[in-house]
Amino acid sequence: MSQDRKSRGKNLRVNDTTLWVADTGETDLPVILCLHSCFLDGTMFDGLVDATEGKFRVVRPDFRGQGKSAIHDVDIITMDLCADDMDALIQEMDLRSINVMAQSMGGDVAFRLIAHRQERFRSLIVAGSSACGEPPDQGARFAQWVVDAGEKGFTGEILELTMEVMFGNTTRHNPEKQKMLAYWRERIAALPKTLRPAMKGVMHRESSVALLPSIKIPVLIINGEEDMPRPPAWSDEMKRELPNSRLIRLTKIGHSPTLEAPDQVLPAVVEFFREPNISATA
Repeated sequence: MSQDRKSRGKNLRVNDTTLWVADTGETDLPVILCLHSCFLDGTMFDGLVDATEGKFRVVRPDFRGQGKSAIHDVDIITMDLCADDMDALIQEMDLRSINVMAQSMGGDVAFRLIAHRQERFRSLIVAGSSACGEPPDQGARFAQWVVDAGEKGFTGEILELTMEVMFGNTTRHNPEKQKMLAYWRERIAALPKTLRPAMKGVMHRESSVALLPSIKIPVLIINGEEDMPRPPAWSDEMKRELPNSRLIRLTKIGHSPTLEAPDQVLPAVVEFFREPNISATA
């Protein structure tokens, strides 16, 4: 049953693009909309699909230019454009009272999306994410990474940097996590050079910190203390600016908490979304 839930999906034409959308499909269950990390795709939430069986309908779109969604031969795919795509998708699928699970760039999209039409949303979890833009020194390094990946693909030093960004140091050296790492290393190594516009959109994103005070729904922030691209101080900033938020900081975990620490993260996600009168500050 779980495998069938994970494999259901279809292409939907929205906002002048075609998005692949995996959807467990239960119209009688509350909705979780999953927004994935750059370099990964909706399958990064397979564990969440298993953990929520019988409790939630899980909708997992791939952003434009990523995963199974349409490729776009443009210079940049911005966070605002991705948010517009998600807004159109929500309307097309007639989703309501939505819980959002967002990882990394998914959080950048989620803040823009929710601030625009907050009445559609019930709660938000952001993991390995932030609301600020790249600082100049890190931005310069990542800008070269975008150029190199667009020219050479994900091989050699480019692949190693991507793994360093996506997974914490402790995770990368943990024997028990090598199977998970090998799976995602293989997936990342197979990414096409055409990912460059999506990468550029993330690396050159504008800050959305100014939007945070307007987001009144409950927000759970999950941050790994070894998150290199989105360090703990950035999660502390979100906690200060979001009026109804709670922060979980995970030791010895990096940028991808949902994959690096599923035994800790998935129960916390389900518990947060199941609270009938959800309150992040309680």
